Amino acid sequence: MSVVEREIADERGPAGPPRKNGERVFTAPWEGRAFGMALALRAHQPYPWEELRALLERRIKAAGPEDDGSQYYELWVASLEELLGRRGLLDEDELERRTEEYLAGRRDEVF
Repeated sequence: MSVVEREIADERGPAGPPRKNGERVFTAPWEGRAFGMALALRAHQPYPWEELRALLERRIKAAGPEDDGSQYYELWVASLEELLGRRGLLDEDELERRTEEYLAGRRDEVF
């Protein structure tokens, strides 16, 4: 088991990913890809996992008690984008351009 796998294997609490029978649950392909991107980046150590978890916990808390957990991966992506932006690993203009391309159908989903 790699350092990254050990780091998140038993993550619980507010930032812990949704699980069913102990396994992570992804309800859409993009959720698994978002999670995988964060793991791949972390494997190359551009950020401490704890930093991402702290940002995610803050967003979950702000979502309030009415959040049923269905927003988890949306909050996850927003936290990852914030973290990568803070560290200069993500260019805001490029992210916006790519998002617009995807929403306009000029970029296909990758499976």
